[in-house]
Amino acid sequence: MSNPGDFAHEVKHQADIVRIIGDYVTLKKAGTQNFSGLCPFHEEKSPSFSVHVTRQFYHCFGCGVSGDVFSFVQKIENISFPEAVRAVALKLGITPPKQQFSPGEASEARERTAVMEMHERTCKFFEENLRKPEGARARQYLNERGITDDVIHQFRIGYSPDSGFQLRDHLKAGYAEDLLRTSGLFSWKEGSAPAASEAGAAAMYSKFRNRIMFPIFSEAGRVIAFGGRTLETGERAGPKYLNSPETPIYSKGRVLYNMDKAREAIRKLGYAILVEGYFDCISVYTAGFHNVIASSGTAFSEPQVKLLGRFSKKIVVNFDPDNAGAKAAERSLAMLVSEDFEIRVITLQAGLDPDLFLRKNGKSAYEKELLSAPNYFAYLIERTRAHFPVRTTEGKVQALNFLLPYVQKLPSRVARDEVAAEMSQKLGIDSAVLRQEIRHAATTRTATLKPANDPTITQAERIVVQALATPLTGTSKHDLDPRRQMQIKLRAEPLYEGLPTESLMLALLEAEDDSDSWDPMTLPLSDADRTHLARILMESEELTTGLLHESIEALRRGHLERKRRDLKFRISEAERKNDKAGLELLLIEKQAVDKSLSSL
Repeated sequence: MSNPGDFAHEVKHQADIVRIIGDYVTLKKAGTQNFSGLCPFHEEKSPSFSVHVTRQFYHCFGCGVSGDVFSFVQKIENISFPEAVRAVALKLGITPPKQQFSPGEASEARERTAVMEMHERTCKFFEENLRKPEGARARQYLNERGITDDVIHQFRIGYSPDSGFQLRDHLKAGYAEDLLRTSGLFSWKEGSAPAASEAGAAAMYSKFRNRIMFPIFSEAGRVIAFGGRTLETGERAGPKYLNSPETPIYSKGRVLYNMDKAREAIRKLGYAILVEGYFDCISVYTAGFHNVIASSGTAFSEPQVKLLGRFSKKIVVNFDPDNAGAKAAERSLAMLVSEDFEIRVITLQAGLDPDLFLRKNGKSAYEKELLSAPNYFAYLIERTRAHFPVRTTEGKVQALNFLLPYVQKLPSRVARDEVAAEMSQKLGIDSAVLRQEIRHAATTRTATLKPANDPTITQAERIVVQALATPLTGTSKHDLDPRRQMQIKLRAEPLYEGLPTESLMLALLEAEDDSDSWDPMTLPLSDADRTHLARILMESEELTTGLLHESIEALRRGHLERKRRDLKFRISEAERKNDKAGLELLLIEKQAVDKSLSSL
């Protein structure tokens, strides 16, 4: 938490939360003070994530997550609070001082920093080895693939020597053995000592050997992992491509290769090109299509879908045309369509992946394929026709069963009807029957909807809550700021009793912080109260003396009406029980309430 006078407080006051969050989430203007977008912390199709410009906080009305600029960066980058403060400061061009960490935070930060530094040193080690005599075969292979020295330099491609110990010996002088093991750069025999003993060190060997090395970068351009393409053949080859395992700085399913270079081009052009591997991505990028990324594998994961959705909801998928590539495309499409992406699919001529196609046919031919790529349902229908005998009844049933799960994920009824018409025409299935099946499938869909305003909360309550949540602006405690006006009135009269916002108003009343940087969203509130507060602040309006007075009067009237209803019920009970003494007191009290209501 930032406090007045500290570095975090200074950074927070200089940060524009819309710009910072805009680096991760595509935000659109929603009203005079708000921006909205798809929440990066849960799956949704309708935007329920809002950012308030003036108050500099965010809240998701779908999953309930909220906070300030630091908590957002902390959550989305999975880092500690001090690291988030540092990250925001660097985004603003502010040089951060040395931060004080708790013992746990310090240990975690040291480990992450050391592993990050180790990967940078390792990347340089691989780059240097590619230039040495032992890297000749790797250089020849890259040259045959059309990879020039400039491209090698741009993507920092390297070579891991055949020896299992050169990298270990290069790094062990600067890092303890347990950190070398944590890095994901090494393997060791089962049962070897994990301590930094001679036996343990001798048993550890480099995970990547005799491979062309592709560094994998974070969005900020830091080396966080590697992918290695083997140069071996036969039994010693191992897997064709070997990737880094999960480490403190790398999670494969959350990273897209080349996103650090492609993100601005994706924003500018409004769509991304998704390919399968490193060579494909590099070839497409160097051909001039800078909005290309790779999944670094065959399957496109949910976190990767969310990551891409922060930059664009339009994508052209161009996986290899072999069987594995086609299946990967289908799995990726299923995930992308459920997130409401606009998808097209490139199917290159038989046997050619993007890299081979570009080397054989050139940039113009690839651009033509890119522009003529069919939408993903047209692609799937053609694949269905190729795999099922749609001239037979059994084949039509198989084709329909194959396509329905994809159609089911379409969020729009209009889009489903359009697909139904195309399926009917190309598969020869009766359109009425087809639409009935699709309607039946669509009824099982679930969608995350943005919750509507709670109709039980009156406009007067909203104004009073907004006033109670407004930081003080006066220089003296005698200045009647909106918050202090409400504090005085509600402490004198508990007008909030019985309201849906009673617990929220009490929490705001009891808050003791009187500074101008007070943040009500940091209060310990229930999920319901936090959502109410966020929505009220998102939809806030100018507080005038007249509006505050009218709101208090409306609360007072409501309070008296609730009291009169209660008295009527108690009077009825007293009459039923023939309690004359109690009845007389209740009638006097009701008369006073009626008089107060009349005066209003």
